[in-house]
Amino acid sequence: MQKISRRSFLHHAGVGAGAVAIAATLPSFIHLQEGKKLNIALCGLGRYAGYLAEGLETAKHCRLAGIITGTPSKAVEWKKKYNIPDKNIYNYQNFDEIIHNNDIDLVYVVLPNSMHKEYTLRAAKAGKHVIVEKPMALNAKDCEDMIAACKTAGVQLAVGYRLHYEPYNMEIKRLGQEKVFGQVRLIESSLGYKTSDPTEWRLHKALSGGGPLMNLGVYCVQCSRYILGEEPVSVTAQFGPVTNKELFAEVEELITWQMDFPSGAVATSSTSYNCRIDRLYAGAENGFFELSPAISYGPFKGRSTNGEMNFPVINQQQTQMDEISKVILANKQLPEHIAGVEGWKDMKVVDAIYESAGNGRRVKIS
Repeated sequence: MQKISRRSFLHHAGVGAGAVAIAATLPSFIHLQEGKKLNIALCGLGRYAGYLAEGLETAKHCRLAGIITGTPSKAVEWKKKYNIPDKNIYNYQNFDEIIHNNDIDLVYVVLPNSMHKEYTLRAAKAGKHVIVEKPMALNAKDCEDMIAACKTAGVQLAVGYRLHYEPYNMEIKRLGQEKVFGQVRLIESSLGYKTSDPTEWRLHKALSGGGPLMNLGVYCVQCSRYILGEEPVSVTAQFGPVTNKELFAEVEELITWQMDFPSGAVATSSTSYNCRIDRLYAGAENGFFELSPAISYGPFKGRSTNGEMNFPVINQQQTQMDEISKVILANKQLPEHIAGVEGWKDMKVVDAIYESAGNGRRVKIS
């Protein structure tokens, strides 16, 4: 009998290329105990935690089991809405007591960027697996400390890269890395929205670590890296003009950068808190592919030299958490593309972008 690869089987069974790409990232022959779910506690109950909670309501391999919040009224609200027992509700002072709670398997850190490292380290010390939202930390050095702490504690560390399981984004990864239209030579990616709320924590550097680059630009760095399957060797960056000096007194309003890759490909990206944009374009030797919307919550729309793309719309948060949970439940090692090392790679680039924008010089990335 001819041996057929898992990718080939899925393709001939009629599964879309995006789904094939997703399946190909998972460890082979994962066997899960029927009905077993990973118990997740959300640490930080801001807006995005609400999206995660919605995803967990329909997840097959994980469930919302606990919460950590510094706001008592949110604890009351979430307890009632999601039927969370008192013993699984923590604040930031008693969080470390979670070490004694066997009903919590994993802590998902959804706090402001400056708190990612602290709560990842505390969760790891308590023996809990961790998913940390992007950006993984304020800088690459903090990422290294987080990776080391989780390794020492014997727990797994993932980063909340929801697009790593999204069919349209997995398709552009396939088109680029498999060189369907030849070598990709140029990538253009931009993501931005307009903000006007001076109380938003993302506008305060002590909490955010930076402006739109930290929040949105990470996605632009990501998509360039996974389209090419390469790491950038250098970057040149420029801060944009500040049109509202009161609102953007602490963080950048707009930043643009250019990355050089070993193959000779160049990626140009922009991210802004003062305009709405969401697009990705890749030009290759024999064709092109693009998404717009591309990097946000979707729904996405894409096309290539071969025509329009047509993939199912998924719940990005539910899919990401299910796929991470499946690997952990099977006692397998998380694939590198979703693990802490991926967040570290991105923050090395972000560090270099800020350095270049600050000194006006090309910065090499080791």
